[in-house]
Amino acid sequence: MVTVLLFIGGVVFVAVGIAVSIALHEVGHLLPAKWFNVRVTRYMIGFGPTMWSRKKGETEYGIKAIPAGGYVAMVGMYPPNPSDGSVRPSSTGMFQTLATEARSAAHEEVGDADANRVFYKLPVWKKIIIMLGGPFMNLLIGVVLMAVLLMGFGTAQATTTVSEVNACQVAYGEPAPTDLNNCTKTPAAAAGLQPGDTLKSFAGKEVTDWSTFTEWVRASAGKTFPLVYQRAGKTITTTITPVLTARPVVGANGLAEVDSTGTTVTVQAGFLGVGPTSELVREPASAVLPAVGNNIVAIGGVVFQLPQKLVGVAQAAFSSAPRDPNGPISVVGVGRVAGEVAAMDEIPVSSRVATLLGLLAGVNLALFVFNLIPLLPLDGGHVAGALYEGVRRTVAKVFKRKDPGPFDIAKLLPVTYVAAVVLMVMGALLIYADIVKPVDLFG
Repeated sequence: MVTVLLFIGGVVFVAVGIAVSIALHEVGHLLPAKWFNVRVTRYMIGFGPTMWSRKKGETEYGIKAIPAGGYVAMVGMYPPNPSDGSVRPSSTGMFQTLATEARSAAHEEVGDADANRVFYKLPVWKKIIIMLGGPFMNLLIGVVLMAVLLMGFGTAQATTTVSEVNACQVAYGEPAPTDLNNCTKTPAAAAGLQPGDTLKSFAGKEVTDWSTFTEWVRASAGKTFPLVYQRAGKTITTTITPVLTARPVVGANGLAEVDSTGTTVTVQAGFLGVGPTSELVREPASAVLPAVGNNIVAIGGVVFQLPQKLVGVAQAAFSSAPRDPNGPISVVGVGRVAGEVAAMDEIPVSSRVATLLGLLAGVNLALFVFNLIPLLPLDGGHVAGALYEGVRRTVAKVFKRKDPGPFDIAKLLPVTYVAAVVLMVMGALLIYADIVKPVDLFG
């Protein structure tokens, strides 16, 4: 029962964190819009039927039934239909109709007093600030959470003290033998190493960190070297011979890398059969922004390879192929991971809280990167439209042509609807995969 409650607590923690992140994302749009005197009619969290709302000033604030995002409604998002009233539109096709209806909806609440408070009349730089306000808020949340994680809790770093010694040599992917007394011992077991031993030197070189020690071992297969370690205050010297075996390639995120077919990438390297203990080490403030940058680069790589990654997700969801632990997951997957972390009795509470904060930081950085994609209905699509407007106005000014006016982003609505459908299909696929074939991050 306690485990179940902890699992639910982890899910609720992340769900509330994501909801707050979405709310603050919309605040990132709301505040600059009001600063620039654009009339904001609605600030809503969620979609669908309104569950609760309250009007303050000229803005209605509320919560809707479907917790799948949010929006800020500003008057005059699209410029009016450029017509002198004597000429019919050049096309009566579906796409032209979509754009016309969007312009009508954007102006249905515009009164005489709002003539200079519409979004489309803003200078390009103000439009960009408003649309980047949401992603920037997610970036800010990610930086703050990462700072709390690194500076307050610290990161788990391997020490030079042994935590475990594997008894038997087992090929990667093979099951462990049931009889540990009747198997080929690992080099570590054969050398008499035990949990709690602290490594001092290998091949005459001082062991100062586990990462360097691992590199030495991987490059020393088949060679015998002296190993010095300390046990209960006594210094012991022995010899050890790393064996050549296939080991998984571990990425920067600490997870095993997989290829396009979902198969774990391995490499032949020296192996001893020992694992290190770890401890939380607090990082200085100077480590926060580089850590955020590394996360953004990693997330950007996933987004760039999203079509390929989704093919792998679909293959895993509808076959026996494994999920890529480095691939995308939905909010359902994030919630499941949060629940599993919270229910892990074998790790300290502080480590569990730190992991949950790391999940929320990752979600916000992912929202930051994803919303910068220059495609409507994402914020990056509006930014791209504003930049295009600025470029064509600049070109017209340079060549002394008539100002073309605001760019009618409503013309891109057909693309927007297609993109929205694609995003919904992608989301549905990830949710389905996270239910039937969840990512296994903990082995």
